[in-house]
Amino acid sequence: MTEVWVALTTAQPQPPAWVVLLSAVTALAVVTWSASWQLSRGLVTIAHEGGHALVALLTRRKLQGIRLHSDTSGVTLTRGRPTGPGMILTAAAGYVAPSLLGLGGALLTSSGYVAVLITVVIALLVCMLVVIRNLFGAVSLLAVGGALAALTWYAPPEVDAVIAYLAVWFLLFGGIRPILELGRKRRRGRAPDSDADQLARLTFLPGGFWVLFFLLVSGAALLVGAYLLVPFPAGLL
Repeated sequence: MTEVWVALTTAQPQPPAWVVLLSAVTALAVVTWSASWQLSRGLVTIAHEGGHALVALLTRRKLQGIRLHSDTSGVTLTRGRPTGPGMILTAAAGYVAPSLLGLGGALLTSSGYVAVLITVVIALLVCMLVVIRNLFGAVSLLAVGGALAALTWYAPPEVDAVIAYLAVWFLLFGGIRPILELGRKRRRGRAPDSDADQLARLTFLPGGFWVLFFLLVSGAALLVGAYLLVPFPAGLL
C-alpha cells in the first residue's frame, strides 16, 4: 500500500513539448476524421451518460440505470420529480461532462499526477459498471477499463503520460463535436427529444439557448485545458 500511495502522490515530469503537441494533433485528427470518430465516439458517450448519472445522484434523484448502445447512443434513467432544479441539472450535465472531465484531467496531467487521473477514471468506470443495464454497455465498460488498466500496469510511466495526454485532448476536442452535431440535427428537426429540447420544456428557455450554453462551456474547457497542457516558453508567461 505504501508503494501505491507513493506512486499516486509523486508527480511525474512532463513529457517533451513535441509529445504534448503531437498528442493534441492526434486527438484532433481522431475527432475530425469520420471513420475514427465513429469508432471512438462511444468513449464520449460513456462520459456523457456518466455525467447525467453523477449529477442525478448529487441532486438526490434515484438512478435506475444506464444503457450504452452499439450506435454510440446512450440513455440514463432516473426517477424523481419530473421538474425542478434536480431534473434541470441532470439534463444539462450530459453534453458538458466530457469537456469538464477533460478539464479535470488536464489539471491533473499538467501537474504530473497521471497515476491519480488513471485511478480516478478506472474507479468511475467501475461505478458505472454497477449501474449498467445492458450487455453491450457492460462489455464496453469492461473493454475500456481493462485496456486502460493493462496498458498502465505493464507500460512504463512515460507511456502512461502519453496515454493520459491523448485521452485528455480527446475529451476536450471530442466534447465539442457532439454539440455541433446536435445543433445541426435540431435545425433539421431530427432531435425532438434531445437534452436541449428537454431543458427547453423544463425551463421555458429555447433549445437553441441550451445548445449555445453547452458549446460555450465546452469551448471554455478546451481553452483552459489547452493553457494547462501546452508548455509555453517561460518568456511568454
